[in-house]
Amino acid sequence: MNVIQAIKQRQSVRAYQSKEVDSDLIKTIFAQAQQAPSNCNSQPWHTVVVSGQARNQLEDALVKEVMAQKPPTPHFKPGDQDLKEQYRKRQIDCAISLYDSVGVKYEEKEKRQELMLQNWRFFGAPHVAFFSMPKSMSEINAVDMGIYLQTIMLLMTENDIACCPQGALAVFPEPIYRIANIPNNNAIMFGLSFGYAEKEAPINQYDVGRGNIEDCVEFID
Repeated sequence: MNVIQAIKQRQSVRAYQSKEVDSDLIKTIFAQAQQAPSNCNSQPWHTVVVSGQARNQLEDALVKEVMAQKPPTPHFKPGDQDLKEQYRKRQIDCAISLYDSVGVKYEEKEKRQELMLQNWRFFGAPHVAFFSMPKSMSEINAVDMGIYLQTIMLLMTENDIACCPQGALAVFPEPIYRIANIPNNNAIMFGLSFGYAEKEAPINQYDVGRGNIEDCVEFID
């Protein structure tokens, strides 16, 4: 598999097999991802991979937080807030495609909430990684975090491992700090659920597509 094949094949998978990924393969992928570039080689990322009983304990704790209707307390402002114009339209189109894939109508509030709750169940994935960086860092370091995350996702795709990056996994941080042992001076940016895809699941069939290059890139001679 070459790079463009991995880019095209990667998708945000929301249904998984129970089969776990070999621990040596997980360690290899994260070791390879250390080659990701960063500003002044600062490598701001701190990553915790949670599996097994700890993963199940964390799922229970996060679902309990959500069901108790506790207010979200993310350190960084979620990136899907205050979207306007074409950015808001893309967000809405993505949500509609997701609901349609599993036959949920917008007016079916309880079903939509149950679908949202799957974020904190890691969509059934047997593994979840949490990515944090020091609270003292800023936007430029967040760029490095995104590059690092993309590197990991492409390496996973190369190894037939499915994944889903999730900003939602940063909004209820307390159980994650406690169970996943995040450094106190770090802030969680996002999570990544991963494992082997349940390829026939309807929720894995939808494709929202991408914008045209003309809408996003200009070339000036």
